[in-house]
This record gives sequence, structure tokens and C-alpha cells, in this order.
Amino acid sequence: MKVSIVVPVYNEESNLEEFLRRVLAVMDGSGRPYEVILVDDGSRDRSLAILKAQAAARKDVVRVLELSRNFGQHQAILAGFRDITGDVVVTLDADLQNPPEEIPRLLAKYEEGYDVVGGVRRNRQDSWARKLASAIVNRVTASITRMKLTDFGCMLRAYSREVVDDINRCDEASTFIPALGQSFARRPTEVEVAHAPRTGGESAYSLYRLVRLNFDLMTGFSSVPIQIFGMLGTVVAAGGIAFGLFLFVRRLIVGAEVEGVFTLFAILFTLLGIAMAGLGIVGEYVGRIYEQVRGRPRFSVRRVYGLGAEQRPERIESRAEEAR
Repeated sequence: MKVSIVVPVYNEESNLEEFLRRVLAVMDGSGRPYEVILVDDGSRDRSLAILKAQAAARKDVVRVLELSRNFGQHQAILAGFRDITGDVVVTLDADLQNPPEEIPRLLAKYEEGYDVVGGVRRNRQDSWARKLASAIVNRVTASITRMKLTDFGCMLRAYSREVVDDINRCDEASTFIPALGQSFARRPTEVEVAHAPRTGGESAYSLYRLVRLNFDLMTGFSSVPIQIFGMLGTVVAAGGIAFGLFLFVRRLIVGAEVEGVFTLFAILFTLLGIAMAGLGIVGEYVGRIYEQVRGRPRFSVRRVYGLGAEQRPERIESRAEEAR
């Protein structure tokens, strides 16, 4: 069983050398045939130089894909998926928060007959605010998408070649790899993995990018958000009609009055807030349609280094047309 390890890299120069040393030590010690595909996602620091040096030193197992710009973590993983030759694919980040020593745990579970093995971070070493936000997002997303994923944010996962091939056939402009893999899995499972604190560099996910990612996740795998606001709009409209009838009858009985003006303002602002939130949800879906219709490449590989580089063209683009 050949193992393909796909790692997206973005501004991780402080962690890369240690990460690569540990990954190669784990896989060399496993005795399995393997390849490590490192995707530089438009890094602005020395990450690409470190990757190129490693590709030159271990061109028997290391391949580096240089993307033309920063496309995002999940698009970088998709670029790596297009390049795999293994029977099972493991994804993880290069920040060392998912220790490479946990890879054999996933592979052992995979060999029990599962086609997707998801990692669940044990004793997360993040701030309480990050953990709280993650817990809320995990609970809400699981409820909306109906996917049995405990930890949506953990990228330490193993996928069968068949599942990765199914993912490669998709031509979505924006996607979320763990959820997409789960949707194609016939026998998925999860396993607890260790989680370490970040010792170098900074997370590429700001609060804004985390919010954007979770909107992509919810709107990309379910129409529940827009359905909820459709039902909410119906309920609010019915309530508004009932309240209008009440005011009409009250005027006939009591007569004209000015009391309740502030109550009406409060109701008005509430309805406007609901309408604007609903418009935002609709905008998310329209935005996804716009991204899809434009048909721009999900990623663009500028150059390949290391394993198999001499057999590859210097520039490879993944377009929606290629998947059809």
C-alpha cells in the first residue's frame, strides 16, 4: 500500500524544516512506499526555498508544487490530489499542531476497511475563544449539513484513492475537503489524534477567513440556511398581518392613539434586521453561482520540483472544463 501525503504550505518557514524531518522519519520508519507532495500556496517568506532544497535532497520521495499565487488551503490540497500516485492519501498541515507521528494511527484504522479516517483533536492546544468558536461551528454545521463529522477543522485525515478520485471529478469553484470526502465515503470513521500548540509562525486563518470558510461550508453542502430564512420570513409575515389586524380592530374600538410608537419602531428594526440577514444568505448562494459561472482555474501550478519534475510541464492549470 503506497501512501501519498499532501501538505499545503503557506508562510511556514519557522516550522518547515522540523516538520519535514519528522514526516520523513515517520514514513521511512514505516517501511511503506510513500511520496510527500508539498504544495506552496503562494508563500511570501522562505517557505518555497526550504521546500525546493528538500525536494533536491530527497527527490526520491518529495515533490513540491509551486502555485502561482495564494489560492487557499483547500485549493492547495486539491492541487496535491491531482498529483497523487498512492493508494491512500493523508492530509495534514505544516504547522506541527497535528504531529506527523499520528499518521500511523490513521493508516492502521484505514487498514481495518474504512475509506475515510477523520482526525479528532484531543486536548486542543488553542485559546479558549478559538475552541469555543470551533465548538459552536462544529455543532451548527453538523446540524445543517447532517454530516457525522466531530471536528470539521482538523485536516489530519486519510482518504482512499477512490474517494480522492471522486473529489477530483468535482468542478466546484469553492469547496471544503473534509466535508466533500465525507459525502463520497461509504465507510467513514474517526480517531482521536494529538494536538500540539503552535510554536512558530502565525495561523493563516484570521477571524474573517474563518467566518468565510464556515459560510462556504454551510452554503456549499446544504440549502438549509436559505430554507430556514424562507420559513422565518413566512412566520414573520404572518405575524405582521396578525399584528396589523389587531391594530385595526383596536383603532375601531379604542380610537386613534399615539401610544406604542417605540414598540412599532422596535418591531420595524427587528424585521429589517431579519430581512438583511436573509439577503446576506441569499447573497452567499448567488456569490457561489457567480464564482462557478466565471469558470476561473481553482489553482494554477507554476512549477514542479523534486520527484517526477522532469516528466511534468512547468505550468498546469485546473479548470472547470477539465473535470467534465
